[in-house]
Amino acid sequence: MSIHGSYVGKGGFLKHRNVLSRVERIERLKVDGKWAKDKNSIFNLPKVRNIKMT
Repeated sequence: MSIHGSYVGKGGFLKHRNVLSRVERIERLKVDGKWAKDKNSIFNLPKVRNIKMT
């Protein structure tokens, strides 16, 4: 699998992204206390806002 051109170069993976991966969304839900491993499914996850901090 290749890496998209926008990620190559100077700090590509450190840029702000609006879309989070499933793992990142679950981590955010755990921090907020909205994730219970026994009760929740990895499908139909609630929306998680990703706000750029300046």
